[in-house]
Amino acid sequence: MGGKVKIKERGHWGKKMEFLLAVAGGVVGLGNVWRFPYLCYKNGGGAFLLPYLVFMVTCAIPLFLLETAIGQSTQQGSITCWRKVCPLAEGIGYGGILIIMYSAMYYIVILAWALLYLVFSFSSQLPWATCTNFWNTDDCVDFSTQNRTFKWTNQTNITSPATEFWERRVLAISGGIEEVGSIRWEILLCLIAMWVISYFCIWKGVKSTGKVVYFTATFPYLMLLVLLVRGLTLPGALNGIVFYLLPELSRLTDPQVWMEAGSQVFFSFSVGVGSLMSLGSYNIYNNNCYKDCLQLCLLNSVTSVVAGFAVFSVLGYMAHELGTPIEEVAESGPGLAFIAYPQAIALMPLPQLWAICFFVMIILLGLDTQFVGMEVVMTSITDIFPKVLRRTGRRELFLLLYCLTCFFCQLIMVTEGGMYVFLLFDYYACNGACILFLCVFESLAMGWIFGAENLNDVIEDMTGVRPNPFFKLCWLYLTPLVSLVSFIWSLVEYQPLTYNRWYVYPDWAYAIGWLLALSSILIVPVCALIKMCAGSGTLRQGKTELVLLPHRDLSITIDNAVVTSTTVLLYNMRRIRPFLPD
Repeated sequence: MGGKVKIKERGHWGKKMEFLLAVAGGVVGLGNVWRFPYLCYKNGGGAFLLPYLVFMVTCAIPLFLLETAIGQSTQQGSITCWRKVCPLAEGIGYGGILIIMYSAMYYIVILAWALLYLVFSFSSQLPWATCTNFWNTDDCVDFSTQNRTFKWTNQTNITSPATEFWERRVLAISGGIEEVGSIRWEILLCLIAMWVISYFCIWKGVKSTGKVVYFTATFPYLMLLVLLVRGLTLPGALNGIVFYLLPELSRLTDPQVWMEAGSQVFFSFSVGVGSLMSLGSYNIYNNNCYKDCLQLCLLNSVTSVVAGFAVFSVLGYMAHELGTPIEEVAESGPGLAFIAYPQAIALMPLPQLWAICFFVMIILLGLDTQFVGMEVVMTSITDIFPKVLRRTGRRELFLLLYCLTCFFCQLIMVTEGGMYVFLLFDYYACNGACILFLCVFESLAMGWIFGAENLNDVIEDMTGVRPNPFFKLCWLYLTPLVSLVSFIWSLVEYQPLTYNRWYVYPDWAYAIGWLLALSSILIVPVCALIKMCAGSGTLRQGKTELVLLPHRDLSITIDNAVVTSTTVLLYNMRRIRPFLPD
């Protein structure tokens, strides 16, 4: 009939490799390069790998498999998939999407900074290599021209040209979040460029995303290999690597070491926010997600360790050239990417070449994470309103609206006071405690309500392989317990955000930060309460089962037969009956 509107099919990955590269691009990001190596040296070197492995085995890998399996079996995004397995936990999906949306607004600013540095890398002389520029102060010292008797240590009144380029030329940073200042137009233009690139990477859904990741997910590894080989051939590289991995076993008794390991693991593996569910939902039903998850988790961890060699070999070289201890030059986060590493590159022969390689790697590592997160949001919202958003041209328009909304909301981050807002989002909106909270309830919902044994059955039906019994132990006990302890400890050890250890934010800024953090946490109990109140039946009997059991019109495949997910859970509901109200 002429009046009927055609709804597009949901689609699948063109090839298995597209899924693997998309997930690898999403989980392997900037944190592997600028956070893991720093945490490793700071928390006992090689000894830090022990708590890292503990959290990876008991939490990250089980949740990685759990989320991928949910998405693949339900063929739904990170919100609607919960309607098939546990409607009461649908708020976990909304909380994860909120965190991804917050990260999309501040993460792409890093790419804008990196793009600006990349442009400057084509200069005949790197602008962060000398103190002869208009933005430099009298305190600036060009270390490349100093004799080897000059020491960085204990020089409290001097700054490096790389630091002044970052703070005075790129950011033109103001005195505080109260001083917004003017827009940094160069960063704004770079930001627009990154949004345009991200838009066209995913505008046609998995059809375009699956093709783009062949380049964006693999080329950073080539750049990392080039930088690794170059770093290992520099004088002082061995000292840097020894400093990076030398075990300090006494640090294992410090609870903070374990908490930082847990935080890094949850961030690095992208669990809790639903991205793995959405990406896995585009797999065919019989894809071996069990094998895929183990391989991807191994790739993620190996990348972090190898990146540490690339980073600390270069930092060891810089410490050797400046005649200073490595701990004086080691940095984390933006301080590593935009101050320490560029400063080390400026001391090398052919510095422009190595600067280009480094910032291309940073851009591609971050770009993957950025547009994969955008695809997760688009998938999740489209699955909520399929009849509206799967019409011809609707996805492209909605994606444009999403990009423009994020762009205008983040404009304050490219002002002179933007760094303070950026750190507020990084420290609160995408806080590790928020992800830990979601992981606690995710593992409880799947382990106890849907049932760990039922999840094993689903995975076995899809892959032909039954997961190791250790996974069931994790889903039922270890993962929720470790996540809960980590969540409580992160609250106990909370310290208010500061900038450069001297700037203290005003109270209203901390209030905004806590509102951002609580928004992704409180939405879980709020959604559960709405489900309870909206259900039919009595609270003592019917309503409890209604919000625990999936919608009866949705189904999943078990033992090669399509059955309602309510039927699948009847046995499990009888098993947990003692825990429900009479």
